[in-house]
Amino acid sequence: MALSKEQHDELAVTYASLVLFDGEAEITADAINAVLAASNNDVEAYWPTLFAGFLGKEGKVLELISSGGPAAAAAGAAGTAAGGADAAPEEEEKEEEEEADLGGGMDMFGGGSDY
Repeated sequence: MALSKEQHDELAVTYASLVLFDGEAEITADAINAVLAASNNDVEAYWPTLFAGFLGKEGKVLELISSGGPAAAAAGAAGTAAGGADAAPEEEEKEEEEEADLGGGMDMFGGGSDY
């Protein structure tokens, strides 16, 4: 399956950004362009600027990687908002459920205990 030019550009800039992040370098448009040039990738001029503007913020890459995607981030934000600003986090005690006695000498798979 071949990628469209737009998909190729986005993927190339994403990889370049990850290379910079992994190398602990600052993610700037110039740095992204340097990685792209070294890898013989030619992308539209707006891609490096777009990614640098978004990912250049301190901790943004880690936030995106650890969030698990937009749905997890939205769920986390909703949970934080529902908890209230002054509410202290409480640990809930979990009760261990006892195994149900199936009676009649049968185990959970329906056979006897002779096996």
